[in-house]
Amino acid sequence: MRAGNSVKIVSVPGGNLRAQFIRLGISEGERVICLERLPGGTIVIQKHRQQIALGHKLARQIFVQVESTTG
Repeated sequence: MRAGNSVKIVSVPGGNLRAQFIRLGISEGERVICLERLPGGTIVIQKHRQQIALGHKLARQIFVQVESTTG
């Protein structure tokens, strides 16, 4: 996804990673915005007022559906 994309999370990894996402309020069906893509593949997403940085390896395991592009 690119900075400015509004996306719907289609699937997240299972196990401990899924539990961590649920603690952050992120699960399948949630809508988030990609704020920026940092060097090295880190992606910063926003859900409501919360910003979360996801490393490249983790971000590649999350499947999303792009809903709209802003900017």
